[in-house]
Amino acid sequence: MAVSNNITAALNFVALLCSVPIIGAGIWLASKPDNECVRLIRWPLIILGVLILLVSLAGFVGAFWRLQCLLALHLLCMLILILLLLFFTIFAFVVTSPNGAVSVPGRQYQEFRLSGFSGWLRNYVTNSGNWAQIRTCLSSSDVCPSLAREYSSPDQFFASSDISPLQSGCCKPPTMCGYNYVNPTLWVNPINPAADTDCYLWSNDQSQLCYNCNSCKAGLLGNMRKEWRKANVVLIVTLVVLIWVYMIACSAFRNAQTEALFRRYKQGYV
Repeated sequence: MAVSNNITAALNFVALLCSVPIIGAGIWLASKPDNECVRLIRWPLIILGVLILLVSLAGFVGAFWRLQCLLALHLLCMLILILLLLFFTIFAFVVTSPNGAVSVPGRQYQEFRLSGFSGWLRNYVTNSGNWAQIRTCLSSSDVCPSLAREYSSPDQFFASSDISPLQSGCCKPPTMCGYNYVNPTLWVNPINPAADTDCYLWSNDQSQLCYNCNSCKAGLLGNMRKEWRKANVVLIVTLVVLIWVYMIACSAFRNAQTEALFRRYKQGYV
């Protein structure tokens, strides 16, 4: 029984360590300007990671001090948290599966179309109430000013593949409009202003730019998709480890219970 409890304690320590990349992924997403404005996924991920940490700590304490009731409660709570993490991982994968990116002739960066993204995610972001807050947040961020500081010539700008989807959609007009480049956030004299409604929405006012454009909403979704996909890799690996740890912990707990019953039976028989 002592061996089973020691194994359970060690496994809970591993589960406790697994909470670190989950919390880290949430903090990493929270540091990104798009997720800072949307705030859809970062807090649930951080909270879930903290809960796994606390439950793992409770399981470690229960195993170390041989508190079987606490261990049983820990296993139940951990099962619920693993199922929540599984749901969260599948949900994030499904809503980020469609990709609205389109290639632009003569440009290394991509542009984005709203129609190419998940309907649920698109509706959440483009909802008038949500987008008003998101737009205000984006316009006060350093997303576009940093782009203007980084690129000094059109050749450098057009040849760059490091421009984020958010910058591509919000900081410049769509290429199809035919605006002439002055700097990354200043464009004049459109050749084909009727090509898209966004062509009329572009403004050289640095507080406006293309924050009212559909291309900006699509760029935000493109950024979210890119970052969520990276975070999902961490979540999938962590989830696999947690499931493996949980199955072994259940087996160790069952063995400990069997040993305890056998010992009580043997004592009663003697």
